[in-house]
Amino acid sequence: MSRNAALALVWSLKPGDRIERKQLHGSFGGRTQGGIGPSAKSPNVFVFTDPLAGEKHGYYDGWMPDGCFHYSGEGQRGDQRMVSGNASILTHQADGRALRVFQGARGTVTYLGEFVVDQGLPWYAADAPETDDGPLRKVIVFRLMPVDTVPKAPESRLGHLLGSAPNRVDELPLERNETEKSFVNPNRVTYEAERIEARLVHSFASYLMSRGHESCRHRMLPPGETRPLFTDLYCKRLGLLVEAKGSVTRENVRMAIGQLADYGRFVEHTKRAILMPSQPRADLLALAESQGCAVIWPEGRNYASTDPSALP
Repeated sequence: MSRNAALALVWSLKPGDRIERKQLHGSFGGRTQGGIGPSAKSPNVFVFTDPLAGEKHGYYDGWMPDGCFHYSGEGQRGDQRMVSGNASILTHQADGRALRVFQGARGTVTYLGEFVVDQGLPWYAADAPETDDGPLRKVIVFRLMPVDTVPKAPESRLGHLLGSAPNRVDELPLERNETEKSFVNPNRVTYEAERIEARLVHSFASYLMSRGHESCRHRMLPPGETRPLFTDLYCKRLGLLVEAKGSVTRENVRMAIGQLADYGRFVEHTKRAILMPSQPRADLLALAESQGCAVIWPEGRNYASTDPSALP
């Protein structure tokens, strides 16, 4: 390598500097497209993040309350694996490469600084949809510690939540329309079944209120998780934990049973119930009963249930 070429590879960017991505790769190598660009020309791994665009698809890149920059790995289909660009981030120190993070993915990008993977907890798994709102899959989220800059306050919706919710279980009013899907896949279309579920919940809450029973819902953050869970409805006086489903299908009954089992680990209750728009067929009622779940459905202006004690 000539002396001029060697000088060209001396890193001179400082946090906050802006540069054309084409110019960056022309000088230091690395992929000209994509989010992760390990370089064969210089001892660097380049990482590009666009938090505003990513959050629409369930990727919450950015500063978190733990003082680390969380960065979602690459791979648009299926569970992400620790290969290729993802592996280059994980092993950057062992490979003698600096990990350099930029905000922006094309055109002019802003250098955020040099980072190192936190060796105590380098990465964790989270749920996010495939590209084009496909099925949920496992994504790798790296925890990056700053080298030449200081941690900043979280800016993402998830970052604000994690920073302001020290309790693992919080009560929320029913009017808070946040759902698990709104944090895992914020950009998805709300389906008619979900709108039916919302109407079911509010109608049942009004029914309970007319009989002197207040309702709420819960937000839970299980240990080791970074995405919250939300119950549909909880009536403390009845000890009733409710999951609503917008259609009377086997799939929905199965899903509700699993969700109630999950939520029931965190919310004190004596009864579990599935709220449905009409009475399910006999085998689905038997399935719910076998798993300790009542089923509730509207009947005229009132409600019916397989467990009368679930109603006031």
